[in-house]
Amino acid sequence: MPIKGYSDYKRREFCNDLNCPVQMGLNIQREGSAQYEKIRQACKTACRYTTYQFHHWLIDKGYLIVKPESENQG
Repeated sequence: MPIKGYSDYKRREFCNDLNCPVQMGLNIQREGSAQYEKIRQACKTACRYTTYQFHHWLIDKGYLIVKPESENQG
């Protein structure tokens, strides 16, 4: 759910910003095609980037990682 006054991260924004070669390959394929799904497996199983890199990219781009407060928290 978006927070008023903020924009959500868009799918694969990180990958496109870094010109990831795997993402560039996906961009020229028709989504859902056999070739697209084959290339997409590289993203799922052998991403070239780490969560550390992604997290710091988010911070550098001004994104906030938020979580709703739980009613069960003290």
